[in-house]
Amino acid sequence: MFDETSFAKIEIAGQDAPEFLERMCANRVARAVGAITYTQMLNPRGGVECDFTVTRLAEDRFRIVTGTAFGRHDLAWMRMHAPDTVQVEDVTSKYACLGLWGPAAREILQPLTTEELSFGYMRARELAVGSVPCLALRVTYVGELGWELYCPMEFGLRLWDTIWEAGRGHGLVAGGYKAIDSLRLEKGYRVWGSDVTPEDTPFEAGLGFAVKLEKGEFIGRDALLERTEPERRLACLVLDDPRAVALGSEPVRVGGELVGRVTGGGYGYTVERSIAYAYLPASSVQPGTGVEVEIFGEWIAGTVAAEPLFDPTGERIRG
Repeated sequence: MFDETSFAKIEIAGQDAPEFLERMCANRVARAVGAITYTQMLNPRGGVECDFTVTRLAEDRFRIVTGTAFGRHDLAWMRMHAPDTVQVEDVTSKYACLGLWGPAAREILQPLTTEELSFGYMRARELAVGSVPCLALRVTYVGELGWELYCPMEFGLRLWDTIWEAGRGHGLVAGGYKAIDSLRLEKGYRVWGSDVTPEDTPFEAGLGFAVKLEKGEFIGRDALLERTEPERRLACLVLDDPRAVALGSEPVRVGGELVGRVTGGGYGYTVERSIAYAYLPASSVQPGTGVEVEIFGEWIAGTVAAEPLFDPTGERIRG
């Protein structure tokens, strides 16, 4: 279980909210009520300005959840573009958020609610966990079955205690952000500001699946149409020495030539490998390509790997 209360939360409301978000987001977000969409907001150059999930709470209301450090940036970007008929509100301090993930997540949570936890991946539903009213989002940033549970801030401690007590017999443990970072590396989940920046397009970052060019106009679409085959791509690197761990910004060589720097890295405790991500020339991102990463003055050999390294078919998150 993870305390994700610090994650930034922004609500978009108003009669014109669906049209506004469709114009701002690269993915199709005006879906059915209860649908969750992973998407980016782009700048006119096609670079990624924001990276988050959007949950449709009602016909005229959406909730965006973004990274802790990016709330002010994302809020300013949306307010800069929002018409007077759309309200953009920072609701971060209104809601606590706990992430409950793992093979026993359903066994822990189901006895605490009268709702059947059968709603699918990337769906949201209101339910009570014990005596605590929650919005449960079937999403994950760690690659395991589970939910993000949002409740009014004043009920946050009660929610934690309720789940903690129920999880005693299931081996429930508390996790922190370093654990999240290791798990997300194994699943290839990106971090805005390092793996993805306003200088990188979704196609370069491996996020083309979240772009719907056919949906019509949105900010950055014209630039993307000119860059559908990027010259560089974000690649997953696995180092030969698992004790050599890249932290970020380390130089990367392919064939003895310096081609980029690590955007993020760490040790994957599940796959027991040292993992790094870096932008490489498109000709060098095929799995099996040899690379070298300089760590504390020593060049460590590695290879480009197919991603994600953990649960590549996604069976666990949809279990």
